[in-house]
Amino acid sequence: MAPPLIAVIDHGAGNLVSIGRGLQRAGADVRIASHPDELEGADGVVLPGVGATATVMAGIRSAGFETALREWTLPLLGICVGMQVLFDRSSEDGARGLGLIAGRVEPLADAPHLPHIGWNELSTVPDPLFDGLPPRPEVYFVHSFAPVPTSSDVVIARATHGGEFVAAVRHGNTIGTQFHPERSGEAGLSILDNFVTATVRAPA
Repeated sequence: MAPPLIAVIDHGAGNLVSIGRGLQRAGADVRIASHPDELEGADGVVLPGVGATATVMAGIRSAGFETALREWTLPLLGICVGMQVLFDRSSEDGARGLGLIAGRVEPLADAPHLPHIGWNELSTVPDPLFDGLPPRPEVYFVHSFAPVPTSSDVVIARATHGGEFVAAVRHGNTIGTQFHPERSGEAGLSILDNFVTATVRAPA
């Protein structure tokens, strides 16, 4: 059986090399997609993002991915700002997101300093994304904002930096991590492996 094909979206603001290598280590074939047509045949999609939500959304629209992402039904993993644009809107710059998950993006509350950079523990709920991980895995963050979902039912992990914030979400096949699994050592590799496994199990 051929390995699953994961498309990593190139919208001009993402860490494509590290994410691609991590997915390959997890057993996937990787395609860097710079046009929506290159999503054809993919078993899953990774949406990276660094910087500001408005910049990432502008890149997504400019490359023609907005409609394709809204219509995508197979597993989708948004990372960092790629997670934030899954939501309706960000207070960082007023940018409208993809609206795949109801909610908004807000600054970290009561943070001792910003940005929040470095390793931090997750408090997780049972979810296939965290299969095989210890109860409080450590992962790597670089951010000043985080999503505030309309429904807490989508929250699968939280972390604390001053106040508590949402660190991972799932709404059906749409998953987001505020942390960077591609920079999170063995825990991050396990998370990417679980995502790749989910693409094999997802209904067509």
